[in-house]
Order: sequence, then structure tokens, then C-alpha cells
Amino acid sequence: MSPTSVVADTEERAALRAAVGKLVGRYGHDYFMAKAKAHEEPTELWKDLGQAGFLGVHLSEAYGGGGGTMSDLAVVVEEASTQGCPLLMMVISPAICGSIIDAHGSHELKQRLLPGIADGTLKMAFAITEPDAGSNSHAITTTAHPDAHGWRISGTKYWTSGIDEADAVLVVTRSPQPGPSGRHPLSLFVVPTDAPGLSYTRIDAALQQPEHQFTVFFDAVPVGPEALIGEEGKGLRQVFAGLNPERITAACISNGIARYALAKAARYAQERSVWNSPIGAHQGVAHPLAESYIGVQLARLMAYRAAELFDAGADAAEAANMAKFAAADASLRALDQAMQTHGGNGMALEYGLADLWFVARMLKTAPVSREMVLNFVAQNSLGLPRSY
Repeated sequence: MSPTSVVADTEERAALRAAVGKLVGRYGHDYFMAKAKAHEEPTELWKDLGQAGFLGVHLSEAYGGGGGTMSDLAVVVEEASTQGCPLLMMVISPAICGSIIDAHGSHELKQRLLPGIADGTLKMAFAITEPDAGSNSHAITTTAHPDAHGWRISGTKYWTSGIDEADAVLVVTRSPQPGPSGRHPLSLFVVPTDAPGLSYTRIDAALQQPEHQFTVFFDAVPVGPEALIGEEGKGLRQVFAGLNPERITAACISNGIARYALAKAARYAQERSVWNSPIGAHQGVAHPLAESYIGVQLARLMAYRAAELFDAGADAAEAANMAKFAAADASLRALDQAMQTHGGNGMALEYGLADLWFVARMLKTAPVSREMVLNFVAQNSLGLPRSY
């Protein structure tokens, strides 16, 4: 399979794609799964990605980044996943947290956090989801109560990924009192993971990946003015500086998983013979793989289109949501067909396909569910009445 196919890379981006593939390929899927099964961070790979400048490729040069674009980060995330290493932390720390801090953080916050995010020596988690709020960010109840020294944060977050390996967490909170609209204004704070009053418990999930999921408890966690991102009460606008990058890079993980699976399936279909011919010569095997390939290439085009819009400062919300939707579905179809091509071996862990199933399936639900994407498109693209 061509490494880029219908995606037209510039010469510089093609070189970036090749360099990421070479670096991550030295580790590969076996390394990734060994870390996942041992509940260990992929420390060596993360360090190499940071030192090579890949984690912060899109962040401002003035704060240790590469001065590149979201399209560059999309290449990095996709190529890592194409090598069998779909690192969710790449979406969370550099794509979400890095992008929000770069766009809205104070000079002090940027100076303190962005160089470490860029070179991999500092990781951040992102805490927005709550047990009773779901996809409705306006319904969150984690509250920042003002006090003489700043604020005290109290509440619970749910499905927070990788906080056990993070140095700090970017927390979405609400104000105690509602604003004129009746909604509580949102604010974002950077909270050290060792802050007093912060604790977490692991969620036992079917996912096989190095990053684990947690319920996080904030019990009057103190934060000072230096922890605030941008302006108090303006957090909704700031959150969206990270949500479109989140959707774009999540789509790239899905697309990378799909490319990884289809490459393995194509090799197997060429090498595996029955009745004196490769199984790939039979249309019953070849056509479903070809159809899966078409779906993946279409999803990739949408992902890179969303990244281009984001880089141009245009409204990327529609494209980012559609990219995430299309990539999640295409990835599951491709992975399922790759497993089917392998027959019984598709379920054998040594073939490196079945252990990716729940990661691919998770991306159909997170970071935004397909139902909420359809709601967004129905209302914003088609002008239909709100359904909720």
C-alpha cells in the first residue's frame, strides 16, 4: 500500500511522514501492546518522539515548538498509529492541552508548560467529561469557588485519560452562579496532579492501550490566578480551541489503525494460498478489502481538509466532526475486514489485529459520539430544528 495514496503531501510533509514512520516503526505494535498489557507508559517511544520534535510540531517556536501546523501534527498522529502505536496521549497532551494553552494561555503558562509538552518531558491530561453531564458541557457541575487566594475546585470528572502519567491536568469548571443566560460560565484551570485534594481511581475497561481511564475527584483543590487559562468565564470559547484539534487527531488515530490493518490484510492475502492461488485473487476477499480501502482514503481526505481549515483560521467544526465520524466508521470496517481476511488467525493476538478492536471501537464513542456529530450536522449544516 502506498504510504500516502490520495493525500497530497508537500515535500516537507512527506519527509515528516517518512521520519515519523521510521522512528515509530523501530518500536512497532509489539512494543505498544507489551506496554499496554504491563500497564506501563511507553516512555522510550514518547521520549524519542519529543526529542525529534514531533510532539510539539504544531506549537509556537517561541515556546519550544516546531512552529508548524495542525496538518503537521495530523501526519505525526496518523503515522504513529499506522505503525501499530495508536497513542491516545498524543491527542490529549499536545493536541488538546497544547493547542489551548498556545492559543489562550498567559505568557507565564506558555513558558512553563509548552516546552515540556513539545519535547515530551511534561504531559498533561484533560478533564471535561462528568458522570451526569455526558456530551453536554453546559451541564458540568465541577465548580471553581472564589476565595482570597484564587479558587477552590470541587467536583468529579469521568473517563479522564492518562492522568496517572500526567504532570498537570487541564480542568473545565463552572462558576458558582449562573450568568444572564441562566447558564454557569465556564473557566479552564491548569492543576498539578499532585495538588492537595486531587485524587483518582482507575476505571476497569476493555481497552488495551498504555493510557488508562480514571474517575477524578476534586475536593476543594486550591488554584491561584496563575492557573487560569485566559479570562474567567470565557472557557467555552477556549475549550473549542482544543476540541477541533481533538476531533482531527482522533480521526487520524482511526485512519492510522485502518491503514495498519489493511496493510497486514493485503500482505496476508498475497501470502496465504488455498487451492494453489493466493486468497487475495478471489473477489470475495479482494473486494471487501478494496471497499474498506476506499472508505479509509475518503476519511483521510476529510481529516486533512479539517486540519487545513483549522490552520487557515477558518471554521473547522463541521469538517472536524465529519472527519471524526467518517474515520471511526471506516476504521472499524477496515479492521473487521482485515480480521476476516485472516480467518481464525484474525482472533489470534500474535497477528496484532484483535487487540486493537476496542481502541478502534472506543473512537466511535469518544471524543464525541456519532450521535452528537449527527446532531451537529443536522442543526448546523442542514438547518434542522434542535432535537435536544
